[in-house]
Amino acid sequence: MTRLSTTLRGLVTAFAAVLAVTAVPATAQARPEPRAPEDFVALRSVDPTIIEEMRYATAHNFVGERVDGYRQPLCILTRPAAEALHRAQTRLLRQGYSLKVYDCYRPQRAVDHFVRWAEDLDDQKMKAEFYPEVDKTRLFADGYIAEKSGHSRGSTVDLTLVRLPAQPTRPYHPGQTLVSCFAPQDERFLDNSVDMGTGYDCFDTRSHTLDPRIQGAQHANRMLLKDTLEDVGLVNLPEEWWHFTYRPEPHPDTYFDFPVSAKSLAGRR
Repeated sequence: MTRLSTTLRGLVTAFAAVLAVTAVPATAQARPEPRAPEDFVALRSVDPTIIEEMRYATAHNFVGERVDGYRQPLCILTRPAAEALHRAQTRLLRQGYSLKVYDCYRPQRAVDHFVRWAEDLDDQKMKAEFYPEVDKTRLFADGYIAEKSGHSRGSTVDLTLVRLPAQPTRPYHPGQTLVSCFAPQDERFLDNSVDMGTGYDCFDTRSHTLDPRIQGAQHANRMLLKDTLEDVGLVNLPEEWWHFTYRPEPHPDTYFDFPVSAKSLAGRR
């Protein structure tokens, strides 16, 4: 073999080695998205009468933009949690009310987005509505933001009540003037729900389910929601009147990260 042939052969071998190395990241990047386990369902497939206003798929939330992982405005839950909501909805419809969900399953990547937002102390654009009296440096210490969320286990839901017939929700336009989440109902963001004393995701102690400042019709509305859901197996988080978890949880120790989209449930009935 000539010296030139030997040199060319060496170059070809080296080039092939480079291709093999650079192909590894490309293969890794092409990995498919995680899918939901078989016992996760779209809520609308279990009860299409429950109203869905998925706030994190919009810009109207404390972050001020669509949150990572929310590909579609879709409520996904474990089947036992969805069936419990169906039982509650059946009771409420007879009383002239409907449930309305704000958030259901939440991917871990969305929780990570919340953490990044909370660490960015310069981003205060939604403060006037969602945390008007809380310093952003206190969000972790006061428990409003955490690195893990029960929502990621698939059996926790944020929801409220709507008096029927349901009125349309006022559209939210980014940049509009914001009003405190605990302002009187006719002043704060009107989202067609009954008056619970605060809006959804209000970072304030007034959001505690049994806060003594919440009286009259506001307290009665909270108790109707709480009592109805607890009768079907959903337990309230005392710090948030809107937050309920189905017990026993099918996945008590697993935090999922599949996207919120119909594709994550493709092929389910």
